[in-house]
Amino acid sequence: MLQLLIQIGVNGLMMGLVYIMMALGFTLIFGIMRIVNFAHGEFYMLGAIAVMLLFSTLGINYFLAVIIAAIIVAVIGMVIERLLLRQFVGRELNGMIMTLAIAITLQAGATILFGPQEMSIPRPVSGVTNIAGILIPNDRMLVGFIAIAILVLFYFFLRFARAGLAMRAVAQDWEAAALQGIRPQRIYLLSFGIGCALAGLAGALMAPIYTVSPFIGEVPMLKAFIVVILGGLGSLPGAVVGGLLLGVVEAGVATFINTTVATMISFALVVVILLFRPAGLLGQSR
Repeated sequence: MLQLLIQIGVNGLMMGLVYIMMALGFTLIFGIMRIVNFAHGEFYMLGAIAVMLLFSTLGINYFLAVIIAAIIVAVIGMVIERLLLRQFVGRELNGMIMTLAIAITLQAGATILFGPQEMSIPRPVSGVTNIAGILIPNDRMLVGFIAIAILVLFYFFLRFARAGLAMRAVAQDWEAAALQGIRPQRIYLLSFGIGCALAGLAGALMAPIYTVSPFIGEVPMLKAFIVVILGGLGSLPGAVVGGLLLGVVEAGVATFINTTVATMISFALVVVILLFRPAGLLGQSR
C-alpha cells in the first residue's frame, strides 16, 4: 500500500509540474497586466505544433527544437500584446473578451493550416525507470526535470534579475514603479512574452507524450485556470501549490476510480476551497 501511495505521489508530481508551468505564465500575465489570458491554451498549442515542425518534419535536435519553439511562441505573444492587448491592460472584462477572440482566431488559423486531425511525433526518449519498485516513464521524468529547472530559473529571475525586480515593482504599483524610472509598457511586453513562452514550452515538452492538434490547448488551459484559482489568482507561490495539489489529487482519484471522476473532483476541490478561501489558498482579497 505504501508503495502504491508513493507511486501516486510521483505520478501526481510529474503532472503537477506541467500544470505549474502552464499556471505560472497565466498568473504572471494576470498579476502584472490584470488580463485573464483565455488564449493561454492556444499558445500551448502553438508550442506543440512548432516542435512538431522543427523536430519531426525538419529533423532538428529535440532539445534545440523545444527552445526554438518557446522563443517562437514568445515572439508571437509579444506581437499580439503590442498590437492587440496593450490598450486593455488593467481593463479585465475587455481584456478577457479580446483574449477569447485571439484564442478562437489562433485555433481556427491552426485548423486551416494543419487540419483538425490529431498528429503524433516520435518520443525523444523511451523506456521506464524502476526506482525501488516505483515506475517512472523516462519521457515524463525528462519533462519533470526540465520543469523543475524552469521553476528554479524563474524564481532567481524574479528574485535577483533587474528585469524580474522591475516586473515585481510594476505588479505592486505601476505608477510608483514609473516614478522610479521603470517603463511599464516594456514590462507588460516582457511579461506577456515570458508567459506565452512558458505555455509554449509546456506544449513543446508534452507534444511527444500526447497527440498534437489545433484543439490540444483546451484541457491545459482549463487545468491552468483551476490551478490559479486554487492557489490564488495572481499569486506565483499559489500557482506552485495549486499545481502540485491538483496533480496529486488527480493521480490519486484516477488510480482508485477513473480519470473522469478525477476531473470532476478537481472542480469540486475548487468549490470547496473557494467556500473557505474566496481568494484561493495563497491569494489576497482585493
